[in-house]
Amino acid sequence: MRIATTIFLTDETITPVRLARELEQRGFAGLYLPEHTHIPVSRDTPYPAGGELPDEYGRTLDPFVALGQAAAVTERLALGTGITLIAQHDPIDLAKQAATLDHLSGGRLTLGIGYGWNVEEAADHGVQWSTRRALGSERLALMRALWADEPTAYDGEFESVRASHAYPKPVQKPRGPVNGPRTLIGGAAGPKLFARIAQEADGWLPIGGRGLSESVPKLRTAWEEAGRDPKQLQVVPYAVQPSPGKLAYYADLGVDEVVLQLPPAEEAEVLRALDAYAAYL
Repeated sequence: MRIATTIFLTDETITPVRLARELEQRGFAGLYLPEHTHIPVSRDTPYPAGGELPDEYGRTLDPFVALGQAAAVTERLALGTGITLIAQHDPIDLAKQAATLDHLSGGRLTLGIGYGWNVEEAADHGVQWSTRRALGSERLALMRALWADEPTAYDGEFESVRASHAYPKPVQKPRGPVNGPRTLIGGAAGPKLFARIAQEADGWLPIGGRGLSESVPKLRTAWEEAGRDPKQLQVVPYAVQPSPGKLAYYADLGVDEVVLQLPPAEEAEVLRALDAYAAYL
């Protein structure tokens, strides 16, 4: 099982360069970074985990800039977003960012995408909350039109782009309905999410990994009904606090990658966490 990590990198934590070097030297498989552009002070949306929203949410580094630094000082470390709030991005710009990072890293990018939980943050980006998932799907489709080998137009309800020359192209070749970087969709289990995963992605990025014994078979059914190869479905439990029993449980479900949560802390504390996680490598 590949053991990757995630962390809220901020202006107060270990740096991307230092962390990426340590991860690769120690044999970890990857680094995934979350995203929040800003956290409005006046906010009615509750924090999904309950209680007060941790300070690091409002201090998060831009994941593509930070992963670019990580790519420059490593050769094998996988680089991922966990997650990119796709409805909050201009898709033409995001397509260029993602393709550039994938190209420069030699195809190491995983684009983890999701639809967010913070209504006020999304509203500041001009996102209407009720249509954010449909908007996100169209933005992903537009990005894939720009990533196509030949100039390809896209015309949807929310988004459109002319047939264009757009380089660099992502490294990974098309598979099924998917082209571009390896793409995982985050979100809570349910038929609508599973249908989107089957139609648009390489797999699922479930936060915490709870309830997978019930949800993974349902995802597999949706995947196969969409005509996808059962062997290609990827389920990657995300932001996990590990234990030997938990990882064995994931393995029994066919999971071959898990993303462990690191503390949003200075270098010494993060390195102690990596020392503790070394037992799972």
